Amino acid sequence: MATFNQQNQNVNYQYNAAGDINFNLIHNKYDVAATLQKLQAEVEKAVKAGAIDEEVAIDVESKIKKASIQVEKPEPDKKVVLDYLSEAKALIEGIASMAGLVQGLAHTVEVIRRLF
Repeated sequence: MATFNQQNQNVNYQYNAAGDINFNLIHNKYDVAATLQKLQAEVEKAVKAGAIDEEVAIDVESKIKKASIQVEKPEPDKKVVLDYLSEAKALIEGIASMAGLVQGLAHTVEVIRRLF
């Protein structure tokens, strides 16, 4: 069992993908679209918590939304979806409090590569 000494720490926002999204349950493009909506909601929560700059969040949300729109098309373009998600991930990779969301985007990319 891992123990953590969090004495004198103040955490405003921390995303835990394992607690919110089960990436093993994504089996089709509809599941991917729902997952992208959950990831987008996490960006909104991070803004409200002050963990991410609002202008950066707008860009991240836009990339995730564009990926979601592409996924919902009858013949989604895998490369376009992966590009949007990679761009969203790159925007937040350097923000420590967003590490879990970066991991969530990475897991989603892996699932898309497998499904499409």
